[in-house]
Amino acid sequence: MIDLRPVGHVIGVMLTVLGVLMLIPAALDALSAEANWWAFIESAVITGCVGLFFAISTGNAIGPSLSVRQAFLLTVGIWAFLPLFAALPFMLGATEASFTDAYFEAVSGITTTGSTVFTGLDDFPPGLNLWRGMLNWLGGLGIAFVVMIFLPVMRVGGMQFFRTEGFDTLGKILPRATDIARSLVLVYAGLTFACLVTYLSLGFEPLDAVVNAMATIATGGFSPADASFGKYQGAGEYAGALFMILGSLPYVRYVQMVSGARTALWRDPQVHGYLRWIAIAVAAVTLWRLATSEMPAEAVFREALFNIVSIFSGTGFFSGSFGGWGAFAMVVSLIIGVIGGCSSSSSGALTVFRVQLTGAAILNQIRRLHAPHRVSPVKYDGRTVDDDAMSALIMYVYGYVLTIGVMSVALTLTGVDLESAIFGTWTSIGNIGYGYGPMVARTGTFVEFPETAKWVMIVTMLMGRLALLAIFVIVLPRFWRA
Repeated sequence: MIDLRPVGHVIGVMLTVLGVLMLIPAALDALSAEANWWAFIESAVITGCVGLFFAISTGNAIGPSLSVRQAFLLTVGIWAFLPLFAALPFMLGATEASFTDAYFEAVSGITTTGSTVFTGLDDFPPGLNLWRGMLNWLGGLGIAFVVMIFLPVMRVGGMQFFRTEGFDTLGKILPRATDIARSLVLVYAGLTFACLVTYLSLGFEPLDAVVNAMATIATGGFSPADASFGKYQGAGEYAGALFMILGSLPYVRYVQMVSGARTALWRDPQVHGYLRWIAIAVAAVTLWRLATSEMPAEAVFREALFNIVSIFSGTGFFSGSFGGWGAFAMVVSLIIGVIGGCSSSSSGALTVFRVQLTGAAILNQIRRLHAPHRVSPVKYDGRTVDDDAMSALIMYVYGYVLTIGVMSVALTLTGVDLESAIFGTWTSIGNIGYGYGPMVARTGTFVEFPETAKWVMIVTMLMGRLALLAIFVIVLPRFWRA
């Protein structure tokens, strides 16, 4: 029998912190003379009281470590349970959203997907827009923490490959996590501050700068404006592209750099591959647009750079009329959205590491066709990849592709047209935020999706954020047996 008390204690502490953080947007709304501040106070009291109850009632279960099964439950519990309370300001506040819409927005924020069901963002109370940015930022930090600490331990998607690089936490998850967390928070906050200062220097309004900076580094994409980065065309797009790239690089390398390994980031093959693929995609779309439009070359390049990086990194900001650029740009978007950013970052989708490793495995099999008796193990960055990591990788890639198909069909069964369904699944499982298709085109949001379709997207967002297998595992009866 699994002892759920340590899991409940951690979630209780996190809910308590979440309740306290709700006081920040409450104060902003109060200073802005917005009546919406009371909704945050109510939400904070409810969230804080429930969190304290969980934390205190399970305080006697605190131990030096978590088991692997407890790590699975904690990971799923954080991203499924916390949005229930993060959604309260949307239900009690100015938006008066239904439970489905509020939970959709909260899950989208915390998973750093960036899809939204709200319009009229420019007219939102400032505290509500700040809260959306905070959800992105907190979710991105939590995701970076989980993929560095828990996924290697849980052997999900081949991530155990990174356990050999000084991040082996098996049997000592919490103590080792504390050490890593200090460096991670320092890096994450430092990048956010640098992004904030850059946006302010470029003329962003203060609230826009804060919210966009949090969403950029978290690769979350929640903007306080309906036009997203279309409001700050020019230098703002170049700055946004730069920091979206920095936010989607492997945080494990940043932490190693802070710990003294100054060249860790530049030696990572993920980084080389990621930057190379971005350059190829941007060049291809730029050349396509130059041949099919009459826009100035600089504007074409700038919009292509910003939107391609936004999709590749899974951020979800948009600028210009990218959705109307034609079939070629959509195909490029579909491909890069499936690839995603680097492993050990807040980006979603398959990630560069898994795509590179899959490519290496395919090339290895082709070589063996020419020399069947040749012993040629799959290698990555000069190191042999063990069979367990390869098996986990194959399962993950297979599950990812299968999930896209199943969830796309599920969306069509709710009344969503095929194009909107495919891209709805694509954006949800990859935590991308972009939407295409007839049901998205009018508002740029998912507000017109049926309620059942929104729940399908919610489940898909959680599955994509939790690396699929984390959810699949806990629904198996054998997981709950001793």
